[in-house]
Amino acid sequence: MKTVQFREAICEAMSEEMRRDESIYLMGEEVAEYNGAYKASKGMLDEFGAKRVIDTPIAELGFAGVAVGSAMNGLRPIVEYMTFNFSLVGIDQIINNAAKIRQMSGGQFNCPIVFRGPTGSAGQLGATHSQAFENWFANTPGLKVIVPSNPYDAKGLLKAAIRDDDPVIFMESEQMYGDKMEIPEGEYIIPIGVADIKRAGTDVTIVSFGKIIKEAYTAADELAKENISVEIIDLRTVRPMDHAAIITSVKKTNRLVILEESWPFASISTEITYRVQQEAFDFLDAPIKRITTADTPAPYSPVLLEKWIPNYKDVIAAVKEVMYLK
Repeated sequence: MKTVQFREAICEAMSEEMRRDESIYLMGEEVAEYNGAYKASKGMLDEFGAKRVIDTPIAELGFAGVAVGSAMNGLRPIVEYMTFNFSLVGIDQIINNAAKIRQMSGGQFNCPIVFRGPTGSAGQLGATHSQAFENWFANTPGLKVIVPSNPYDAKGLLKAAIRDDDPVIFMESEQMYGDKMEIPEGEYIIPIGVADIKRAGTDVTIVSFGKIIKEAYTAADELAKENISVEIIDLRTVRPMDHAAIITSVKKTNRLVILEESWPFASISTEITYRVQQEAFDFLDAPIKRITTADTPAPYSPVLLEKWIPNYKDVIAAVKEVMYLK
């Protein structure tokens, strides 16, 4: 085992796959000469050269289109967005071309492409730089959506995403790039679509994903002091979603809290709630509780931002509510 930062796990995954397959290349703003905006491609230009690690202009629609066209012609691009907020400029290529070309071509064209970069809030960056679009992309047939919460999952899932023959949205976090964790020395791959039980429990299930899951861990530690046993499921993959893991857990704990860094309307939490009431309604001992950001654009004010984004205290309150302890 070795200890790496999240950014290093991302770099290792891309580099290992690029050594294995010469059709893979990386493109995006500052990925080459600057070693990546978050240093997630450090050293890759030196190793693979300017033909495979490509700095782009600030033109997301343009280089997303270049990537889609090259994927249709046999290459396997990795596209880095400095933030997924900027993917909105290129979203026509993602939604209308990458996601649909296999069906629209009658299976004649694959689109093996990974769109990756940070999602969600990273502090006081304002409303247009603090958005989470997991549910937007997950709503699109043809796309797979991965949101890892730690370096181990990030490396294993990114390698799986790069090898996948369909377009994959791979969402990270600016606030996790420095996170450290032990990962294996050798190669490993985590299959897409398999959730992970990060903590076993018996009283209530918390489902989450991405960096916000850290608030669930803190809440679980605090609740354990009151002899409340929390089971935490990390979705890891939002689409395809591991519904079986959620249903199995709910049948055991009989209570469900969903924690998500997203606006509430038509969120991932909404989809999970529907599936659970459809498949495990008789096992529920309390209504499902979801925790999301406030239904407003992200504020810049630190005082308002603290109220806008969920924290462990919100999780504790929700758990006690479904357990009828408040």
